[in-house]
Amino acid sequence: MKQTRLLDSDHSKELFAYFGLAVYYSQALEQQLANLLMLIKLSKGKVPSEEDFTQLYQRKLSSSLGQLIQEIQHYFPFSEEETLQLKEVWKQRNYIVHDYFKERIHETFSPAGRSRMIRELTAFKDQAQALEQKLQGYSKEMYIKLGLEGDNSPDF
Repeated sequence: MKQTRLLDSDHSKELFAYFGLAVYYSQALEQQLANLLMLIKLSKGKVPSEEDFTQLYQRKLSSSLGQLIQEIQHYFPFSEEETLQLKEVWKQRNYIVHDYFKERIHETFSPAGRSRMIRELTAFKDQAQALEQKLQGYSKEMYIKLGLEGDNSPDF
């Protein structure tokens, strides 16, 4: 009974909220990678019809972060630092999604442990968010170069 109340505490809820933000920004990063890949394919004339574009985009959206990172490295000239950041976020994302609470569950039962976890999740969220925003900028540049800006352009 006491354990249930502890996990319902405001501090625990804050921890779970930061976990949610970490996952959210890793998904936003996945989305931006898929967008950038599609813009690259458009720029190379590799998507001949709207139907082909839609099908390819759906496939990209179902790709994992790791698959997207591996693919985009063949097409986009990321700096060495950006490549390392993408790989680090990918590694951390997998840990957070698949193992974080399994390995750290004991820390959720103390205020100090939860605070440590919140700091870690916040650092990851900030890193993923910064990369996502950088990719947004690259997508916007490519969108403009392709002459796709206008009334129906996406809000980057």
